[in-house]
Order: sequence, then structure tokens, then C-alpha cells
Amino acid sequence: MQYTMEQSTIKLSKKLKNDLRKQMNHPGETYEMVIARLLKITQEGDVLSDEVIRNIEEGIADIKAGRVYTSDQVKRKLGLK
Repeated sequence: MQYTMEQSTIKLSKKLKNDLRKQMNHPGETYEMVIARLLKITQEGDVLSDEVIRNIEEGIADIKAGRVYTSDQVKRKLGLK
């Protein structure tokens, strides 16, 4: 499939431009690619489920409570280091 590129100028606040830049997955990703990816996510309804949100919140609570191990600690415990 081939797309014809059309040039357009849009005005963005510095904050929004910086927010879009932070969404880039790699240095070569364009703003168009970022916007297209974000639109696809919203159109597909890829919303985090309640279970996923709960798991993330539990993970954050574990981190705050110090119930975590560094990679080096895990490796030592498993005899890998």
C-alpha cells in the first residue's frame, strides 16, 4: 500500500510538542508516526483492563514498600553471579 504524503503545518504548544517527543520509540520516529500510533491505540480501544491497572498499582506498592530485589541480588540468590 502506498500513501501520498501531504505537507501541512499545525501549531503546537511547546509542552505538547515535548510530550509527543517523549512518546517517540526511537530517534528516527517522526511526529506523524507517533500521532498515527496514538490514534490507532485510541481507535482500537486498547484501554488497560481493571485487572492490569490493579497489577500495576500492586507493583508500585511493592516498590514503595521495598518488596523488590535488584537484578544482582536475584542472580546471586540463583547462583548465577
